[in-house]
Amino acid sequence: MTPTALWLLANATIALAAGPGSAGLTDAGAPAPEMPAATRAAAAFERFRGLDGAWLASSTKGWEETATYRVIARGSAVLEESSFRESPEESMVTLFHLDGDRLMLTHYCEAGNQPRMVATAISPDAREVVFTLLDVTNLSSPDAGHMGRAEFRFHDDGTFTSRWSFLKGGEEVWAEDVRHQRRDGETVAVH
Repeated sequence: MTPTALWLLANATIALAAGPGSAGLTDAGAPAPEMPAATRAAAAFERFRGLDGAWLASSTKGWEETATYRVIARGSAVLEESSFRESPEESMVTLFHLDGDRLMLTHYCEAGNQPRMVATAISPDAREVVFTLLDVTNLSSPDAGHMGRAEFRFHDDGTFTSRWSFLKGGEEVWAEDVRHQRRDGETVAVH
């Protein structure tokens, strides 16, 4: 049983024991305990594992890309490789993985550096995940440009959106929203 399933089972048991009309409350009338950080990180990681396959994406900055998500390393990591339609020979890679009770990503950017981010906010249903900067490798100077924040939202229709923020000199200089949809063969168009 997954950590999320165990947490849900434990809270359902608490709600049933408290009696009718008290779902989500303990017998003292207090709200049920929040999902532990490790469980929430594991639930969010399962969302990323569920992306396995080919995707098409379009950005508010006007570009389109193809992306492939692969579950690797015996299920312990998710590798995303993306390439722009305008220059398919150039690609970027983002790696998602758990580190104890936290979810992390490393983005191998076309800027030539590698921001490492940690999930600092995960919604209770793990449909919204916000990553913030932990550190950056291969940064030419403290003021050099790099990705500093990434937000993901998983939607009911099977699509997801991401928002990436680029920092320079410690300030956000731009952000873009990206809409992702599963690639269904070669006939799917990005809108």
